[in-house]
Amino acid sequence: MRGVFYCLTLSFGFLASGLVPAQAQDGPPPSVTDPDRLPGVAPLPGEDDSLSPPMVIPPPDEAPTDNPDAFGSAPPTEEETAPDEDTRTADETPVQEIDRLFTELRRVADARDARRVAGRIERHWRRSGSATIDLLMQRAARAMTREDNAAALDVLDQALVIAPDYPEAWNRRATLNFSMNRLGKSLADIEQTLVREPRHWGALMGLAIILEQTGHKDKALETYLRVLAVYPALDSAQDAAGRLSEELLGPAI
Repeated sequence: MRGVFYCLTLSFGFLASGLVPAQAQDGPPPSVTDPDRLPGVAPLPGEDDSLSPPMVIPPPDEAPTDNPDAFGSAPPTEEETAPDEDTRTADETPVQEIDRLFTELRRVADARDARRVAGRIERHWRRSGSATIDLLMQRAARAMTREDNAAALDVLDQALVIAPDYPEAWNRRATLNFSMNRLGKSLADIEQTLVREPRHWGALMGLAIILEQTGHKDKALETYLRVLAVYPALDSAQDAAGRLSEELLGPAI
């Protein structure tokens, strides 16, 4: 059954075509804050500016029914990434490198090797190209760790004022809205993430989780299969697709 999952590529169209779950429609995305508040980027209340956590704190490769800390896969371990941290050839652009890494990710069957490739892709996604955005993303991650949702939303809104084309800021806000059970807003942010990076398996996993939780299991299965078309070795997507396929279509003979 798993081999079938690997070769399927499904289109993302049910958000734009009006198939977003009705019970998830809780209003338009929140408006962004006044960019005039940005100069100086003051620390958040209770924040220790000496701390420098990673810009994004991805979750484990967990069961799809769990609320993720972020829509994304677990980062590879130090041991998995240390030997070949820089793989770009001399004449390869960043876009060419990430395209090559996605091709490699589709071909890797071993989960450990796939995590190494996925980790390199996620590092590309985290490169905003702006020190200000990187700082705001760090502060959003710290606020989310403290469960200070209001502060995290404020900082992410600021990041999106400055860099509306940065997919990880949309993905991070989608994660936060999901954790607050604001599913309509999370769906809107997921859609914005996928407009900018259609191969973002973390955003696709978030979309599939929401569709499954709101009873749209057929669309959830389609989305899990789309994850597997991008990242075939992702265990959580394999498990979810197998479980839903058996539930909707019956056990494989």
